[in-house]
Amino acid sequence: MRETKTVLNAIQHNMSREKYLILDQQSDLKHEFYQGEVFAMSGGTFNHATIARNILAQLFAQLRGSPCQPMNSDMRIHTPAGLDTYPDISVYCGEPELTDNQCSLLNPVIIIEVLSPSTRSYDRGDKFMLYRSISVLLDYVLVDSEQVLVEHYRRTENNEWILHEYRDVQESVYLQSIKDHLLLIDMYESVKFP
Repeated sequence: MRETKTVLNAIQHNMSREKYLILDQQSDLKHEFYQGEVFAMSGGTFNHATIARNILAQLFAQLRGSPCQPMNSDMRIHTPAGLDTYPDISVYCGEPELTDNQCSLLNPVIIIEVLSPSTRSYDRGDKFMLYRSISVLLDYVLVDSEQVLVEHYRRTENNEWILHEYRDVQESVYLQSIKDHLLLIDMYESVKFP
């Protein structure tokens, strides 16, 4: 799994999106792009990878045969606000809207990020602000990798975002976009906290 460093030191400045796409395609690393700046994305911890795997497995099993499908962190998301990034998990419903030679998804209804100390502020703040420009995005879920904590932001019909926090592994998160639950006990299976 990939994580963006929140110190947000750009490795490239004043780069066009076209050059970013070429760089990203030719590199072994993933890169995030916003307003001409390119940021290298780094690998995550064991807990981070385990949680992302658990959630993806849950979604894959629940959505099998439905019009909605989960994607892993290899699927780049392009937002109308101009952010190109690789969330840990995304879900689209219906036909995927793709661009950049089918390398960028435009219509995720769910985005899930697994938090770490280096990414939590960015994922809760600026990144969420940019994700909100995706008009079909209905659920944004942040899952902490150092403690049991899930933050679920749900878009209302009035285009407001409501936050629900979950701290008990016996709880579940209801995702309106797919009309199903994610169980915290399954999210955190095999995760050991220091």
